[in-house]
Amino acid sequence: METQLVIAGQPIRSRFFLGTGKFPSYQIMKEAIIASSAHIVTVALRRIDPQAKEENILEYIPKDCIVMANTSGARNADEAIRIARLARALGCGDWIKIEVIPDNKYLLPDNAQTIKATEVLAKEGFIVMPYVNPDLADARRLRDAGAASIMPLGAPIGTNKGLCTRELLKILIAEIELPVVVDAGIGRPSHAAEAMEIGAAAVLVNTAVAASDDPVLAARAFSLAVAAGRLGYVSGMSPIKESPQSSSPLTGFLC
Repeated sequence: METQLVIAGQPIRSRFFLGTGKFPSYQIMKEAIIASSAHIVTVALRRIDPQAKEENILEYIPKDCIVMANTSGARNADEAIRIARLARALGCGDWIKIEVIPDNKYLLPDNAQTIKATEVLAKEGFIVMPYVNPDLADARRLRDAGAASIMPLGAPIGTNKGLCTRELLKILIAEIELPVVVDAGIGRPSHAAEAMEIGAAAVLVNTAVAASDDPVLAARAFSLAVAAGRLGYVSGMSPIKESPQSSSPLTGFLC
């Protein structure tokens, strides 16, 4: 039987999370959020301008959504911690996606610095959702540091390559008690469904929706794919077999 996703004691309505970067306009972004039924929406601090009412991105996010600020631009733990504290001071609440990326070429996260930031922020009452390379030992360290979930990448940010790290993701899903949210690299609804079919708790998508020809339609497509993939996982799908097997008996029905 399907159960509702719960993170840090908070019931989450949708297992599809949506990022807010790269949309052609804030209005299209808003329409995409509504079409996706996303409950958790990520926002980079640099796009928040509380002084500009008309163009403040927060004004375009439905009020029933959880705004999860991310520490995009942070190159080390200290910068991530500072960004998280600023986001809270600006009224973004306690949900924070830790993103520490010192590498400008491949945009891969620094797990060690992410663990350090997670430990500090979790102690300050933040609901910490760390974005990481999928490594079991580091996932356990993040759990012990107080992370509310683990957010491993499926492929490098913005590549739309899908689940390049599939086997590593399966290990994390099997071994980590926290919700595993696949983040980055998901470029097609089929990729999102695949992530859910292997047992991911949720997926986060941004580029594939925002950079599509019709972001509103793409958001809906990803949302449906996530729901379908989750139902497939919960249903206990028949395993893949090496040899063909008839779906109906081939003997015993002729006299």
